[in-house]
Amino acid sequence: MEPAYPLPAYAELHCLSNFSFQRGASQPEELVERAAALGYSALAITDECSVAGVVRAHVQAKASGLKLLLGAEFWVPLGTGAGESAHGFTAVVLAHNLRGWGNLCQFITAARRAAPKGQYQVGWHGAHYQALWAQLTDCEMLLVFPDAINIEAAYAISTRARGLFCLNVWLAAELRLGLDDALQRVRLLQLAQCTGLPLVAAGNVRMHVRSRKPLHDVLTAVRLGQPVAQCGFALQPNAELHLRSRARLAAIYPAQWLANTLVIADKCSFDLKEIAFQYPMEALLPGATPAQTLRHHCDEGARERYPQGVPKDVLPMVEHELALIADLKYEMYFLTVHDIVRFARGKGILCQGRGSAANSVVCYLLHVTEVDPMKGHMMFERFVSRERNEPPDIDVDFEHQRREEVIQYIYAKYGRERAAIAATVISYRPRSALRDVGHALEIPEALIVALSKEHPGMYDREVLVERLQSAIEKVASDADSTRARPNFLQNNGCSSGWRWPSSCSAFRAT
Repeated sequence: MEPAYPLPAYAELHCLSNFSFQRGASQPEELVERAAALGYSALAITDECSVAGVVRAHVQAKASGLKLLLGAEFWVPLGTGAGESAHGFTAVVLAHNLRGWGNLCQFITAARRAAPKGQYQVGWHGAHYQALWAQLTDCEMLLVFPDAINIEAAYAISTRARGLFCLNVWLAAELRLGLDDALQRVRLLQLAQCTGLPLVAAGNVRMHVRSRKPLHDVLTAVRLGQPVAQCGFALQPNAELHLRSRARLAAIYPAQWLANTLVIADKCSFDLKEIAFQYPMEALLPGATPAQTLRHHCDEGARERYPQGVPKDVLPMVEHELALIADLKYEMYFLTVHDIVRFARGKGILCQGRGSAANSVVCYLLHVTEVDPMKGHMMFERFVSRERNEPPDIDVDFEHQRREEVIQYIYAKYGRERAAIAATVISYRPRSALRDVGHALEIPEALIVALSKEHPGMYDREVLVERLQSAIEKVASDADSTRARPNFLQNNGCSSGWRWPSSCSAFRAT
């Protein structure tokens, strides 16, 4: 059935994924897929001081045909305290273009480096922080004020932000069907009138569907280190922090506030496809091209590897690889890796290339790998392929006692502004997830231990449910036999016929 009135176009500008650890309850792919299904014009992924989830979102956005906006949110304390309990506000920053993306990433790096590992630090007052915020050119900023902030403080922040970002700053209205929504609307309208900043609708989204609310409650409890039953007002009062339908949004927000989301989305055109590999040129020989330099080092390596002459079966393989590398313009990548490996070997630092690079004769001649093509069947296309159209990946292991020497060499030769240590995202493993969720739900320790021993990571969902039920029945049986049944089991009638509570279905399905 067609709606009685046309649905407004809408772009969600404030959305956290599960890459905002223990705050977001949905994966980036789920958020993008749901936004596309709801007919959103665009979706912004704005994890807290992080852009770790944008790659997954980008892949799904291309598959779903949805415009993706890239940004991040920052909690900005105004006092001396830190964390969510301190007085402050949230700043949501969205990148307009490639330059804005670079500025945002530099801002995140500076904020992370100013705090202990796993934390970040930004502020609003003082010359240092004002200079830091001023670097966010080619970006859009949304100011999200908490209900408790007084109008004078919000006015001061808004006017200063206007001075820094000119026409690129907005007041975000995030209405969640709370008791004070009407009061919040009046305050925002007054603030907009006083400062001249326009208002825009936003959702502060934490989950793609409202049914993730129980999971979000558990994540909040885990983050606070308390059982769900004791979290009180720290839990969201309702499930409105999900991607809402456009009809529902139209009933909550004025039409102009919704239309302004499209104005911001139109200003943000950056796409991750714009980030191209720009290899350093320091490894080039004087006056030589990348292809000439790579061939020179391969010829040197061939004389070292084959003092009696290169076998006739190897020569065609070398020519084939060099031609494909040149066509795909990957020469500088090989030369950079060769430069690093040559330094390590020159210092007597043990190193070894591994993985699919072992299928390359060029890597063997450059002393990156040690697999002789005469002693194995090489499959170079597993390593570099014209059809895949993606850069190669050469993994090199260095002895850990002297790895720091290699890192410092890279910094010294290529510059700290062009070299960085890549981070990895640590995700929950089934056993640790069971322990944390079990404690949040106040499940007895004996049952948590029994469930953890079931190796849940090895099973699919259906088998996992059966194994968990089996563990529950075993613990219940042990409790019956010893007449020392835990309170949790008593309250849920956990005898040999007890079943997994239906209230836990949200966790069973995620």
